[in-house]
Amino acid sequence: MSGPAAVTQNGPTPRYRRVKEFIVRHIEAGDWRAGDQVPSESALVKQLKVSRMTVNRALRELTHEGLIVRVQGTGTFVAEKRPIFNLVELRNIAEEIAERGQRHTARVELLKSERATLETARDLGLNIHAVVYHSVLVHMADGVPLQVEDRFVNPATAQGYLGADFTTITPNEFLMQTAPATEVEHIVEAAMPDARIRKLLKIGGNEPCLRLRRRTWSGSQIVSAAVLWHPGHAHRFTTRFSYRADGTSKRTYL
Repeated sequence: MSGPAAVTQNGPTPRYRRVKEFIVRHIEAGDWRAGDQVPSESALVKQLKVSRMTVNRALRELTHEGLIVRVQGTGTFVAEKRPIFNLVELRNIAEEIAERGQRHTARVELLKSERATLETARDLGLNIHAVVYHSVLVHMADGVPLQVEDRFVNPATAQGYLGADFTTITPNEFLMQTAPATEVEHIVEAAMPDARIRKLLKIGGNEPCLRLRRRTWSGSQIVSAAVLWHPGHAHRFTTRFSYRADGTSKRTYL
């Protein structure tokens, strides 16, 4: 095993941070892979020559960050990698899955036109009972359900939507071709899914989901309003933004 034999306090970096860096280096180098057991607290204390309190804090923070999993009475293990979705970029889920070396497939559960409810009309900026397109897809990575996409679309912005083959092109990709997004709104929240969503995602009744509400605009028109459901145990979202020289932030829609 490579890595330092001890963690010393040389400089301002706290010892627990150095313990974290030691563990992260082994994970990133592939020495410890997903499912592998991490050395025990006692072993780390002896190897790195730090206090048990220091090791415990490092392990607690790495658990909170999703890099390791601690199983009471069994030990500490490297966590399975979670899909990371960027909230600033409007990306195609098929591309994100492919970038992780997995195969994207999609199953169409619903694709039809219907009359807008009050909520749908408000989300799309249309009159109540206006005709809208409604699609429901299950996106999968290597055959495992990863996302349920429940989307309403303004027909004026998406000619040919009902005739598209969404097993070969995602709704996101289709809409970016017909009505390129100029503005995006994202709202992320934890939510308990109903029985229909649980069945589509193949998750248990007690597992919460991350629910992403997304609206997109093309110019002054609202193109679509979607609710994207993700199993809570297998996902995390990230965002990154920058500041201009005058101290103002780069415009993002979150």
